[in-house]
Amino acid sequence: MFNGLIREIADVVSYAQNVLRLRAKFRPKIGDSVAVNGACLSVIELFSDGFSVELSAETRSNIAVENLKDRVHIEPAMKLNERIDGHLVQGHIDAIGEIYKIEKRENGSDFYIKLPSEILPLMANKGSVCVEGVSLTINEILTDGIRLTIIPITLRDSLFGGFKVGRRVNVESDLLARYVARQLGFKRELTWETAERFLSLY
Repeated sequence: MFNGLIREIADVVSYAQNVLRLRAKFRPKIGDSVAVNGACLSVIELFSDGFSVELSAETRSNIAVENLKDRVHIEPAMKLNERIDGHLVQGHIDAIGEIYKIEKRENGSDFYIKLPSEILPLMANKGSVCVEGVSLTINEILTDGIRLTIIPITLRDSLFGGFKVGRRVNVESDLLARYVARQLGFKRELTWETAERFLSLY
């Protein structure tokens, strides 16, 4: 379990034969869970300057592997006694979105991300979403995606400041939204408003 708060931006040393080697200050143990661009991966080898994680076939087919180069977001698993500053994140990527527009604002930038239709019912206005491992608030639900406002501190302390239109990004929906949808018998026509009506009964 993670917070969606980036603890470090690590350098990619290599990505070959499904093993990603990172150079980082963070010192995990073998078997520790580390979120890399939002995907929960297990540490398999340690080095003096970093560590390696392995990507299963399932993981490779569900994340934007082309972003495993240059630099990546990393976050160690949270401890139960830690404060949750972001939101509860599992590191299980639901979909790959695509940035199709970036607009600079007086205070930050708006990122428009296109999402697959099957994940849109799990998005909610002012709800939480994790993009590339970063816990964010959804500002607007669009016909085919979402609009996020990234504030200056996030642009500075994450890789978002260098993201370009066309970049594919890992997206994890809110944990509670996924379970509510499952309990209601997830259907394509399910909306967040419908889910909220059911929740109000309890």
